[in-house]
Amino acid sequence: MWPYHPDLLATPVPRYTSFPTAAEFGDDVGPRDLQAALASVDEDEAISLYLHIPYCREICWYCGCNTGAANRTARVSAYLQRLGEEVDLIARHLDGRGRVRRIAWGGGSPNAIAPEAFDGLMARIAHAFRCDDPVVSIELDPRGFDSSWAAALGRNAVSRASLGVQTFAPHVQAAIGRVQPHADISRTVAQLRCAGVESINFDLMYGLPGQTDGDLAETLDAAIAMRPDRLAVFGYAHVPHLLPRQRRIDSAALPDGRMRLGQAALAHEKLGDAGYQAIGFDHFATPGDAIAVAARAGTLRRNFQGFTEDRSDVLIGLGVSAISAFPGWLLQNEKNAGRYHLRIGNGRLGTARGVRRSPLDRLTGRAIELLLCNGRADLTGLPDLPAIRCRLGAFEREALIAWSGNHLALGEGALPYARAIAAALDPYRQHSATRFSSAV
Repeated sequence: MWPYHPDLLATPVPRYTSFPTAAEFGDDVGPRDLQAALASVDEDEAISLYLHIPYCREICWYCGCNTGAANRTARVSAYLQRLGEEVDLIARHLDGRGRVRRIAWGGGSPNAIAPEAFDGLMARIAHAFRCDDPVVSIELDPRGFDSSWAAALGRNAVSRASLGVQTFAPHVQAAIGRVQPHADISRTVAQLRCAGVESINFDLMYGLPGQTDGDLAETLDAAIAMRPDRLAVFGYAHVPHLLPRQRRIDSAALPDGRMRLGQAALAHEKLGDAGYQAIGFDHFATPGDAIAVAARAGTLRRNFQGFTEDRSDVLIGLGVSAISAFPGWLLQNEKNAGRYHLRIGNGRLGTARGVRRSPLDRLTGRAIELLLCNGRADLTGLPDLPAIRCRLGAFEREALIAWSGNHLALGEGALPYARAIAAALDPYRQHSATRFSSAV
């Protein structure tokens, strides 16, 4: 389905859910920057909120999220208290400006907390902010989902849910530390539908240890049979130098680059045959789903949740390690739970690192976003355009890209190379030793 050029996939690259990427974050920004960013929000500007729950009932070996075991009730309760205080703190700085149009819960696994705690925080958000009938989404672990949680989602009008499925193959589940029976997924989907959740996403992975094409095909067939509205099919990022828990995974059992590309192609082919629309490289949706509609309309965006139809330029992250995005800033909360508690408990904003986005950063970031979302971008205004053309020479020779003046377009068969092509636009990547995940 796609040509294999290993030399063009050899360099690990970012996923570009932000620009600049987190590799460029520094500690020269702080609470004053977040205060200035919040002050820049207009009266009726659309705002998206992200709330981070850094707990899971069980810790999966592959996971790159900032999370820990939810095995100490007092610790979880104290964190939720601080999270509520941060909600109030951010609202005070906004002073009534902005309208919350989206609320996303992620982690970790938000359903590692009690559903009553979820109710309380949702009520606190509704009281603290001006909410404009927001779209509410949540990430869920099927292993800890039950009828009480389904009822909570219904009470709070949650319309979108993402399930961490990864694989249905038992031997692959065992190899990544995430054992969950097929019946758990099926039961959770049924409960979500009954609770009124309109859009259900499955997160799946390829490139897992011991995973064959047959394993992936069976997983895709099982997923298709449940008819989720969206699927995200990611390549496993093996970075044990950054994530010590991944050292439990046998690196010798991981598929090589050619196999990974073949598995990505297999997912595209099977899901396309099943009626799903490809969204970028690794997302898929039924044609009527909002993300598919946005892709066809050319309004697709990319943020920390991946491809999205959310068009807001202001995303406020709440909780430990959460990242906020504003036109002029990317700002991350304190990663250390203890220091996060101290900051919020003392009435201080939680920002500990980040980057101030220059006009060039914003121009480059928008070009990368357009390239990944729409397959084309106008690079007019980028000062290093001659150098970019040079860096993309190998891709052009293989007909993976085409130029029309300063307009760059992905060619046929270029999807798996999209992030590597985007990296050629990124001036930070040309002089950085930071290690990222596989390009495909």
